[in-house]
Amino acid sequence: MSVVLPLRGVTALSDFRVEKLLQKAAALGLPEVKLKSEFWYFVGSEKALDAATVEKLQALLAAQSVEQTPEAREGLHLFLVTPRLGTISPWASKATNIAENCGLEGIERIERGMAVWLEGCLNDEQKQQWAALLHDRMTESVLPDFQTASKLFHHLESETFSTVDVLGGGKEALVKANTEMGLALSADEIDYLVENYQALQRNPSDVELMMFAQANSEHCRHKIFNADFILNGEKQPKSLFGMIRDTHNAHPEGTVVAYKDNSSVIEGAKIERFYPNAAENQGYRFHEEDTHIIMKVETHNHPTAIAPFAGAATGAGGEIRDEGATGKGSRPKAGLTGFTVSNLNIPDLKQPWEQDYGKPEHISSPLDIMIEGPIGGAAFNNEFGRPNLLGYFRTFEEKFDGQVRGYHKPIMIAGGLGSIQAQQTHKDEIPEGALLIQLGGPGMLIGLGGGAASSMDTGTNDASLDFNSVQRGNPEIERRAQEVIDRCWQLGDQNPIISIHDVGAGGLSNAFPELVNDAGRGAVFKLREVPLEEHGLNPLQIWCNESQERYVLSILEKDLDTFRAICERERCPFAVVGTATDDGHLKVRDDLFSNNPVDLPLNVLLGKPPKTTRTDKTVTPSEKPFNAGNIDITEAAYRVLRLPTVAAKNFLITIGDRSVGGMTHRDQMVGKYQTPVADCAVTMMGFNTYRGEAMSMGEKPTVALFDAPASGRMCVGEAITNIAAVNIGDIGNIKLSANWMAACGNEGEDEKLYRTVEAVSKACQALDLSIPVGKDSLSMKTVWQDGEEKKSVVSPLSLIISAFAPVQDVRKTVTPELKNVEDSVLLFVDLGFGKARMGGSAFGQVYNNMSGDAPDLDDTGRLKDFYNVIQQLVAEDKLLAYHDRSDGGLFATLVEMAFAGRCGLNVQLDSLTDFAALDWNDEKAVKQHCIKTLFNEELGAVLQVNTADAARCIELLKQAGFSLNNHGFGGIGFPVFDKDERLQIRLNDELLFNQTRADLQCAWQETSHAIQRLRDNPVCADSEFALIGDNKRSALFADVKFDVNEDIAAPFVNSGAKPKIAILREQGVNGQIEMAAAFTRAGFDAYDVHMSDLMAGRVHLADFKMLAACGGFSYGDVLGAGEGWAKSILFHPALRDQFAAFFADPDTLTLGVCNGCQMVSNLAEIIPGTAGWPKFKRNLSEQFEARLSMVHVPKSASLILNEMQGSSLPVVVSHGEGRADFALHGGNISDDLGIALQYVDGQNQVTQTYPLNPNGSPQGIAGVTNADGRVTIMMPHPERVYRAAQMSWKPEDWTELSGWYRLFAGARKALG
Repeated sequence: MSVVLPLRGVTALSDFRVEKLLQKAAALGLPEVKLKSEFWYFVGSEKALDAATVEKLQALLAAQSVEQTPEAREGLHLFLVTPRLGTISPWASKATNIAENCGLEGIERIERGMAVWLEGCLNDEQKQQWAALLHDRMTESVLPDFQTASKLFHHLESETFSTVDVLGGGKEALVKANTEMGLALSADEIDYLVENYQALQRNPSDVELMMFAQANSEHCRHKIFNADFILNGEKQPKSLFGMIRDTHNAHPEGTVVAYKDNSSVIEGAKIERFYPNAAENQGYRFHEEDTHIIMKVETHNHPTAIAPFAGAATGAGGEIRDEGATGKGSRPKAGLTGFTVSNLNIPDLKQPWEQDYGKPEHISSPLDIMIEGPIGGAAFNNEFGRPNLLGYFRTFEEKFDGQVRGYHKPIMIAGGLGSIQAQQTHKDEIPEGALLIQLGGPGMLIGLGGGAASSMDTGTNDASLDFNSVQRGNPEIERRAQEVIDRCWQLGDQNPIISIHDVGAGGLSNAFPELVNDAGRGAVFKLREVPLEEHGLNPLQIWCNESQERYVLSILEKDLDTFRAICERERCPFAVVGTATDDGHLKVRDDLFSNNPVDLPLNVLLGKPPKTTRTDKTVTPSEKPFNAGNIDITEAAYRVLRLPTVAAKNFLITIGDRSVGGMTHRDQMVGKYQTPVADCAVTMMGFNTYRGEAMSMGEKPTVALFDAPASGRMCVGEAITNIAAVNIGDIGNIKLSANWMAACGNEGEDEKLYRTVEAVSKACQALDLSIPVGKDSLSMKTVWQDGEEKKSVVSPLSLIISAFAPVQDVRKTVTPELKNVEDSVLLFVDLGFGKARMGGSAFGQVYNNMSGDAPDLDDTGRLKDFYNVIQQLVAEDKLLAYHDRSDGGLFATLVEMAFAGRCGLNVQLDSLTDFAALDWNDEKAVKQHCIKTLFNEELGAVLQVNTADAARCIELLKQAGFSLNNHGFGGIGFPVFDKDERLQIRLNDELLFNQTRADLQCAWQETSHAIQRLRDNPVCADSEFALIGDNKRSALFADVKFDVNEDIAAPFVNSGAKPKIAILREQGVNGQIEMAAAFTRAGFDAYDVHMSDLMAGRVHLADFKMLAACGGFSYGDVLGAGEGWAKSILFHPALRDQFAAFFADPDTLTLGVCNGCQMVSNLAEIIPGTAGWPKFKRNLSEQFEARLSMVHVPKSASLILNEMQGSSLPVVVSHGEGRADFALHGGNISDDLGIALQYVDGQNQVTQTYPLNPNGSPQGIAGVTNADGRVTIMMPHPERVYRAAQMSWKPEDWTELSGWYRLFAGARKALG
């Protein structure tokens, strides 16, 4: 039993968090109480710690030891919230890690809890209600006293495996085990196993059965996609997967890897990639190499329903691992995230179309999923260091033909693109005797049976089992593993990795057999060599748990020392767990009990061909003619703008870093008001090229209720119209991922799935598109008992298409922002050719009027022609703005363009009207025509062009066979840049619609604002909402006092002298490459320096002229941002001296950015001239803030910023803890403080207004410098925007370099 030392920390909950809890309690009718909270730390060790260690711990944790722990008494109730007993939190893993690296010995683990004290009268039932408010039951426990906290360190005794008596009890024994263990085996699988084990003349172990169940689950084997289909009594000629493959077989060109490995690979280009060169002491160099593009999209629906934060986080994390484990190792680059849920039912913002149907007890509500899930996904991407640049969000829940259709089982989609060296795209054969290695985090008891569980309808398996589906994410360790993979592939043909797989569903039991089976080998494993973070796991738990952040790979024994050195440098755990054999047999040896929990031929495990037959019939939806003649257009417009599918997605976007890596060209935000209306994401392939990659999405599930095949074609069409205004060239260069969600087994749904896959396959072949990658999740149904009533919610067939393409020149990308030019017109191209079908539209949804016919892509040829015309216009730079029509119809397209430009519109519907066919005396018919014209969601796009160029556009469209004004395309008006900003729509000179841009945009941003209020600091949410009408203060601008195009570093670069700069990182830092690139551009010789290099004495700071501490999440930001990193220096005497000497040397410069800024601020005690420096604490919003913010460079001593003084310009910020805090100095800001950077508003005034000041820093402080100006630290990220093309908005005259290059060039000049 461990000795547990409790330490009392600081206040845990901020005032507004307490206020929110008290409001929730009041809503439940609970009596008034006073609430106080504090963190408590529990340090487990084998024996009592000595006084010196305790003292260091107190400094590390900002906590105090206590004589005795406080106790609850009459009228004072204690709720001690800790990680769920029996689990280990990611926080603990990272905090314990810091303690180790700070030289603290004898510590087994540090856990953190929160003590909440309630003063007042509460009975037991009320205490239960409070406990529910205070903790997440899926990941936390509430303990009654401090003594119980010792259970966090409870050790179980190790056990051996158990067996199922198939020889004695036959089939019945296995049927019983199937239910008890939650294996989800089918009847024929049970027969197969009984037969095989009787032949082997032994009983199966529980480990073997779980392993078989996972390997053969729907999740892993995609049985339905390989099944035979009998529809309406007729056997169908092809499998679903066969029809998907047809697209690749018809157009294989441009695809390097399809349908095998963890992602697919498409052709990229020969570029110069920038990374450290191991042969040159980790000096950063450019390497010219053929680089391909990786694409992958995954879903993580079931875990997100159960525990939204953890489910979405590990969904993103798992997809990132899929990319990294492609070929012989690659690098993930940019991500996408999407959510589909049922109606939100936001308290105080109930929408007229929402009805509350209820939900089962054990899954989260749609609102909770959308509050917690997106933060989980964003947090993983942020911490791993991958920008999230694309996504969608849809809500839908509606009774349709007598069935409730919706998404109680949500869709959480995670995907992205990466880069891979051409020579690493294919895995090599694993030879006999090769070592089999686990890389990454330790195993623990989580996610047991997750693969099998996600293959069941939500609600059919026992709720208590769902604890086992709860995942736990630790992105910081996945970052370390990725750094190991990067170091390996960067060795080129010396890469030690032969083959690599990620560990996902089924844990090691799935990953290791996959690894060796691909090579036709067998293997012998040693179970007790698997690294574990928990004691007492039995063989089943060790072999099958789904702990995240792990990879399995194979190397040759001769490369072990090289590989070990890489892992130790990155501080990434690894273990040699097995050896490849040539006998096709799988043996897992348990040396603790001297037995073999697994001992069987691989062909028994993976040899059962999972062939199933699906039988279904056509279910035709009832006819529902569309009728809306009595609906007010203005009211309809406001309703549509408030539908989450159409509405602003700010709350999903600003929580996600969109600039890390320095490769982002286009994110979701557009223009100088940073409006979230982008159609697609665009990244750059390297730091000195304009080649790039683009990705877009298309999804239309509501259309599937009317016509499933049409919805499939529309998804493909929408993905194309979203990506069309990027400089891609031939349409065949675009490759698609298809993610299929359906409620298979629900009558009619299998038939819809089959017909839709068939339709999509044919459409893609006609369009020259192929689908080299995809995924399915086919149990999209929730069932539960509500009193006497059996309820169910069935999702519509939901296809999500993600399109990926190489880009020739990213600078040619056209966005939806309307440009303020002298004379321009808006052209509308209608790919529905006047049919205006309303089925499944946002309009139908907001009036519970799901009627009409399904929009469709009737003619693939016309879409291809349209795409080619847009490509021609993009190449000729003829388009000012482009926005495709989708959710919300033409109306939404136009207003979104106006929101981005903050302008009015003058729109005429005459060119979209067949005057002869309309009865002008029938008021209802005219109104219905207008509603259909504005709100139908057929494919199409609006283009803004200079009036002078309109003729050229019209000519190209006519040549492509589009007819002017006759349901093809036509002029529909022009933008109006005046102070009124009114959006006016007319037909036949009659004014139909007349509203201000600000009123419409407020409605559009209402949902985002409401969720931000619930989730973050409500004062901040209100402040942001209030800026919608304030153009002057919210606009970005650039007022620079120097010539942006002049390179002041040039004379020094030309001299050939390159000062050495240490690009410093700690585990979890992720911004080092762009930092090195910026300094390299300015004439420095940059080196990758890990803290482990300094600790081991491989590298010495004295050899460098400059130090740059980079951004990221060192130790996952536990113990305060940058604190752990700093303490590992301050508590380490030799390192402390080395840093102190560097700071004291008058010939050196230091820059700390973001996490590096936080870290260096914590080193103030060893830096001269830092008397009044702040620490950096949690943002006022208590949320991660990723924004393009205005800053001003005031006069200061900073040598690095010396050349920029007096300038104001936009810069990227991405941080959770950037608020300058002066508590150390009694809250006083010294007059002598060297303020080096300040947040300003659009009128160049220092600002406290959120989000113009993203974190609430007093005096807008964004950066400070020391007395002699040699050490400068800042929260914003100039290194991510030193190229003009890296900026989401920039002045027109910034072409190659941005204003921020001046900082790096200034540093070079300062060193002389």
